[in-house]
Amino acid sequence: MSSIAVPAKLLTVVQLIPALHSGGAERSALEIARALVQAGHRSVVISAGGRLAAQLQAEGSEHVTLDLGRKSLLTLTRLGPLRRVLRELKPDIVHARSRLPAWMGWWALKGMTPRPHFVTTVHGLNSPGRYSAILLRGERVIAVSQTMRDYVLSHYRWLEPAKVRVIPRGIDPVAFPYGHRPDDAWQKTFFGEYPALAGAPLLTLPARGTRLKGHHDAIELLADLKRRGIEARLLLLGVIEPGRETYVAELRDLIRLRGVTSQVALTPPRHDIRDIYAISALVLQLSNKPESFGRTVIEALSLCRPVLGYAHGGVGELLAELYPAGRVPPGDRERLVERAAELLRVAPPISPLQSYRLTDMQDATLALYDEVTSG
Repeated sequence: MSSIAVPAKLLTVVQLIPALHSGGAERSALEIARALVQAGHRSVVISAGGRLAAQLQAEGSEHVTLDLGRKSLLTLTRLGPLRRVLRELKPDIVHARSRLPAWMGWWALKGMTPRPHFVTTVHGLNSPGRYSAILLRGERVIAVSQTMRDYVLSHYRWLEPAKVRVIPRGIDPVAFPYGHRPDDAWQKTFFGEYPALAGAPLLTLPARGTRLKGHHDAIELLADLKRRGIEARLLLLGVIEPGRETYVAELRDLIRLRGVTSQVALTPPRHDIRDIYAISALVLQLSNKPESFGRTVIEALSLCRPVLGYAHGGVGELLAELYPAGRVPPGDRERLVERAAELLRVAPPISPLQSYRLTDMQDATLALYDEVTSG
């Protein structure tokens, strides 16, 4: 339940994002949209659409379908339509959450009178350069972790530190309740759908189908555990998505090569992630490049499930603070299997989370909106 109070001044806030399929930036956009509606503001998201668009609208926000994220010269033809939409909406704030939509928003705002305030969020550790720098042109720049803030300040020396605010993503402890266990009916249905996952401790890697996310490392970990005589199962949750067919075929080839076909399941994104985490012996976070945050870390820990992950970027930052036993050096295959075996044998206790709550993130973001429009 949100603690957001109705403000004295009601705002129209437009968020720009490429699409609404899945991912941390997309979920953050929905969560802020929900908070805006709860506080009485007008919330609009402009994107190419996706499976989360229906939820966005059901929660009271408006959605304008306009593809601003496709890396093509055709995207420039949408500048005029975007400017017309913004003139009609008359937003107080335009909040960009991705680079190309940020560029489109920046150009669209030129010449608008009155000019809406421009706010950005840096969600990823993007390669430094002029293209990425657009996300630092906001009147306020939200960094999703201290790791993210340190990164942008170290690579963009012209950036004023006071403009960059750390607002970590948060989770709803009601949605991820401490100690939750799914009922027998759910478990029967789930294991009926994925019988390969029954009969041994479950390792779950929740991540979209990109090479960055460490699916290969998870498969190698399962094979290494098997060689040590440790039975386990592996769920690659969310890896099956449109356009990822070649990558998924590559993973299936590796699974066959390592002899673990009968122990692995690959799925598209699912809505019952809470229940899947709750039956997992370990939740994995094995991105092979540092990430800016690690929402899956706090989701799993909120449920009292152990997390095993690489100690770099935002994931390393969270594990160091919340669950040090789950940290391993990035890419260290031997240490990874050793730590997995240790945690499967006896995992250190996990205390209920006292931080990284969804309402903290929502309240801080709406307070920043108020600060921008009041200044």
